[in-house]
Amino acid sequence: MVKERTIPKFDSSKVKINKEESLMYYEDMVLGRMFEDKCAEMYYRGRMFGFVHLYNGQEAVSSGIIKSMRPGEDYVCSTYRDHVHALSSGVPAKEVMAELFGKATGCSKGRGGSMHMFSAEHKLLGGYAFIGEGIPVALGAAYQSMYRRKVLGETDFDQVTACFFGDGTTNNGQFFECLNMAALWKLPILFVVENNKWAIGMAHERAASQTEIYKKASVFNMEGYEVDGMDLLAVRDVAQKAIARARAGEGPTLIETLTYRFRGHSLADPDELRDPAEKEFWNAKDPIIQFGKYITDNKIATREELDAIDKKINALIEEAVEFAESSPEPDGSELYRYVFADD
Repeated sequence: MVKERTIPKFDSSKVKINKEESLMYYEDMVLGRMFEDKCAEMYYRGRMFGFVHLYNGQEAVSSGIIKSMRPGEDYVCSTYRDHVHALSSGVPAKEVMAELFGKATGCSKGRGGSMHMFSAEHKLLGGYAFIGEGIPVALGAAYQSMYRRKVLGETDFDQVTACFFGDGTTNNGQFFECLNMAALWKLPILFVVENNKWAIGMAHERAASQTEIYKKASVFNMEGYEVDGMDLLAVRDVAQKAIARARAGEGPTLIETLTYRFRGHSLADPDELRDPAEKEFWNAKDPIIQFGKYITDNKIATREELDAIDKKINALIEEAVEFAESSPEPDGSELYRYVFADD
C-alpha cells in the first residue's frame, strides 16, 4: 500500500451552520448515496444498461460545492460520474433515474444515459464521457458571466461556474490551457479536482510528476487549496471562500479535494487492483457517517431526525424507479430532435 498523503485538518469548532442548513447538506449526501446504491441494484438485476460510474464515497464534494452555490443560477459542469452532481444541482431524482433507464422522461430525454446528464433549467451543463471535455465548456460559461458583467454592463450578473473533474484529467492539455485562460481573464470559476487516487486503474502517484495538484495553481498565479474531500464542512468552507472571490471579480480557484470512491471505477470493474488496506483506510472516513455524527454530537438534530431523512429518501428513490420503469421509450420519429439548440 502506498503511504497515504497527509489529509488537511479542519477545525469544525468554529463553523457556523444552523439546523436547516445542516439537514439540507445531510439529506443531499444521503440522496446521492442511496441513489447510487439503487443504480447498482438495477444494473446487476439487468434492468439498467451501458456504462455506469458511481459516486459512492465522494458525496461531501458534490454537496459541499454545489449546495454552497445558488441553485438554478450558477452553472455546474460534470464528468462521466455525474448522477450525484445532477441531484445536488436540483435535477429531480426521477428524471435522473429515467435517464439511466433511457426513457423519454429523463433529463436528457433518454438520449444521454449515465454519462450525459443535462438540464438547462438547473444550469447543469452536462456530463462528459471523455475526460477534460467539460473544462472548456465550463470556461465558456464563466466567460459569458464575465462578459455580460464587464462588457455589456450587467453589473448585477455574478453567476459562478463549478467545473468538476478527476485527478487523471489534470494531466490533460485542456486542464492547463483552460486554467491559463481563466487566470488571464479572472473568470468566476471553481476548478474542482475530485482526487480519488485512481484514474480508472492507474494510481495517481504513478501518473503525475506533481501529485499535489492544488500546487499547480501557482503556475497560473491562481488561488489553490487542498481540502479533506471526505469532510462536508471542510469542503463547504473552501467552497464558500472560492465562490465569494469569484462573485467579487477576483478570479478562479483550483480546489483539490482528497476523496475516495468506495466502488470500482464502473459497475463493470471487479475492483481487484486496489489494496484492501487502502479501502479500509478510506471507508473509515465515510462522509455521511462523519457529518451525521457532527450533527448529533453538537445537538443540531437528533438521530431520530436523521433516520427520518433516510426513510424519506429511500421512499423517494423507490418512487424514482417506479417512474423510470413506467415511463415511455423515446419515440423513433424523434430520432433527430434535440440535435440543434433551437429545439
